[in-house]
Amino acid sequence: MDAIRTTLSEFIRDLKAQKLRTFLTVFGIIWGTVAIIVLLAFGMGFKRQLAISMHGMGDHVAVMFPGRTSKAFEGFGIGRPMSFIEDDAQLLKAQIKDIGMISAEYAATAAIRVGDNITNTSVGGVYPIYSEMRNVIPAAGGRFINDLDMRERRRVALIGNELKKLVFGESEAVGRTVYVGQVPFLVVGVMEKKIQNSSYNRRDQDRIFIPASTFASVFGATHLRNIIFTPADPRRAEETKVEIREVLGRRYKFDPTDTDAVFIWDTGEFDKFMFYFFLAFNIFMGLIGSFTLGVAGIGVANIMYIVVQERIKEIGVKRAVGAPRRAIMGQFFTETFFIIFLGSSIGTVLAVLITQALQYVPIKEAVGTPEISWVVMAVTAVVLAVIGLFAGLFPARRAANLNVVECLR
Repeated sequence: MDAIRTTLSEFIRDLKAQKLRTFLTVFGIIWGTVAIIVLLAFGMGFKRQLAISMHGMGDHVAVMFPGRTSKAFEGFGIGRPMSFIEDDAQLLKAQIKDIGMISAEYAATAAIRVGDNITNTSVGGVYPIYSEMRNVIPAAGGRFINDLDMRERRRVALIGNELKKLVFGESEAVGRTVYVGQVPFLVVGVMEKKIQNSSYNRRDQDRIFIPASTFASVFGATHLRNIIFTPADPRRAEETKVEIREVLGRRYKFDPTDTDAVFIWDTGEFDKFMFYFFLAFNIFMGLIGSFTLGVAGIGVANIMYIVVQERIKEIGVKRAVGAPRRAIMGQFFTETFFIIFLGSSIGTVLAVLITQALQYVPIKEAVGTPEISWVVMAVTAVVLAVIGLFAGLFPARRAANLNVVECLR
């Protein structure tokens, strides 16, 4: 305890002796700490915001579209168009255990009218499970399509939040009538606002959803626009897609390896890409911050070399009275880490204040807001420890290896 107290008093004495030099060194550590924490926090916030945006369309949802054959098969030529019916979704669910949820989907463009307000948009004929799969969540006071709507082919609808503003304005929409073409529908829900940066028809906020059974009768539709599903185990997504083409290939007589016959857009693949992208992105950000801290570490090493030079006599006396080399090394290592601890503590406080202030800047939807996590703090602590080790090692070794006679002389 006395040794620590002595080292601390000597450290404070050195700080007072060279105020400007110490200030610049500590400032370098502060700036480097702020840089690495804020940069990594921005990377974490951007990753989270992009994940929210991508999952606005659904979590691990895959969309399959009918295409055209590009391979000859059992006497059938190429270029044969494919089409789906509702029974296909039931067949896939029954025969493929790796499919978690599945829903057929009709789609058409129609005029949507409320009084004098009219617009053309996409009408979706869907199943009740569609809400959960595609994150189409009704706002408070409304509901989504249910099984009774499906059985009775009710003319009910859930409308997107932006479509609601366009045709209803600021007035209440639930319980009122909207015309799809010339057919009246009762609005039973308005979609809760969500962030969505990808779609395959148009953004859900601009669409209207009605029961699939009602869609088929109103529009006279027999073929689906697409089928959506989620894999029971995302790790087996590729195997699930192979099985889907095998089942449909047997039914519609096409080569199961013909990916053009049934195109499958798996949004889960983007999650894999984003994992590696942000791993590289955060490493890059971490390196930029680390280089800044590295420069500050050079400043710490320089100041410690100067301290060693100024205290040569003191080192000689200590060695002459029996102080071991490890004690000399420990003293200068401790002083090095005092400087780094002082700078990093101030830098961490400033970084937290900066990230908290940025929560109130309207940049969330564009790039997210900085997010300090245990990962960010752990990386920062490791970088500071490495820099402290190298900044203190060489001056401390020089001090411990000084010749006692030369020091006293």
